[in-house]
Amino acid sequence: MIAQTIFDFKLDTIKEKLTARSGLALQAEFNHGIGLRDLSNIFLPKSGSNRGFDPAAFVAPMVLMLQGGGRSLEDIRIFNEEKDFLKITKNNRLPTASAISHWLDRSGSNQKKMEGLHGLNKLRKELNHRMMKRDSVDEYTLDADATEICADKKEATYTYKKNKGYMPMLGFLFENQLCIYDDFRNGNVSPSADQKGFYIKCKNQMPKGKTIVRFRADSASYNSALINQLEKDNVKWAIVALRNAAIKRAIKSIEEKKWYEPKPNCGFEVAFTAYHIQKTEKEISLVVKREKIKTDDLFKDIPEYEYHVIATNIDLKEMKADEVLAWYNQRGQAENFNKEVKSGFGMERMPCGKTNSNAVFFRLGIIAYNLFVGFKKLVCPDEFSNCVVSTFRWRIFNTAGRIVKHSGKVILRIMGGLEKLILFEQIRENIYKISFCQSR
Repeated sequence: MIAQTIFDFKLDTIKEKLTARSGLALQAEFNHGIGLRDLSNIFLPKSGSNRGFDPAAFVAPMVLMLQGGGRSLEDIRIFNEEKDFLKITKNNRLPTASAISHWLDRSGSNQKKMEGLHGLNKLRKELNHRMMKRDSVDEYTLDADATEICADKKEATYTYKKNKGYMPMLGFLFENQLCIYDDFRNGNVSPSADQKGFYIKCKNQMPKGKTIVRFRADSASYNSALINQLEKDNVKWAIVALRNAAIKRAIKSIEEKKWYEPKPNCGFEVAFTAYHIQKTEKEISLVVKREKIKTDDLFKDIPEYEYHVIATNIDLKEMKADEVLAWYNQRGQAENFNKEVKSGFGMERMPCGKTNSNAVFFRLGIIAYNLFVGFKKLVCPDEFSNCVVSTFRWRIFNTAGRIVKHSGKVILRIMGGLEKLILFEQIRENIYKISFCQSR
């Protein structure tokens, strides 16, 4: 018989206890050690039936699935194919995709005052506190940003970009990459809505002894209520200014001799001027960047510029205008964190028709993201501290292994040689040192 394949090999099945995700067991151990299961059962409402799953039976496998690369509720079925992997990661009871969908609806239900969503807020807060107590930073920079999620769902509404979906607000701490607070908003809610309230909620999420001392955001945060609150809290801030007639007049008032290039031939010039925002008490500064717009030879003698304006309360006697601009541009990392949440943890698509149910799912995604950040920064070697989750899946999580029992003990034999074995053992030792569950 003529072979009907291109490569010369055959397929068959085996009955051995293998797993394609032995490295994901390390992340599961970190999740458990930091208290994910115990805290889920403390903060989330219990099932109404004695036969129902406890909250941790939904939260722990969902978080681990998202960390492992699952994109939808149906992907939970993949774990069912690895019963022994589930056992060693303390996920003995696994709900179906349908049961998870019902749990999301119950958790976000208005009839129950969204107890599940509020419980997840407490869960995220406590997990962040436990991880932040283990870093050496006391003063943080908050980067606030909204991100669009396109979703053709029943309760979704159109965003300002004319796409149907949602527009959640996220607050990231620049120094450790954690998302300190998430506000899942419908698409028709403007990113500029309640910026002061969002900042205060972020501030209230901070552990004792840890404070927000710097704030960066785009023009959605350019409003007097927020700025007055930042001034009251003695926070140094930089926010993109809205383009209006007053800003235009302020730019025109800058003397030509005050413009300078931060570096020779860098392609742009910087200057600053004093400014006063309506309904605010203090005078602030505008850091203005201008770049020449390329024109054809006929108009080359008529310079035209494109302007980028940052409003700030930073003392420009202590920090040059171009240094403020460079510091503000670090806020671009928040956009990268947004991308990691969406593309890395499956939050670019929502599974439910109801907005509150999707808010629960999104908060689970934030918890999964934060626990991964804690995992790579607290217990992994420094070379992994800035790796995105897709790199971790390729290098660590998706490591083949075999689960065996020997002398009454469970052994996970991994593929990759002695070097990877030493790496795995080192990570496990570090997890144990910071664990809240130090019992074998």
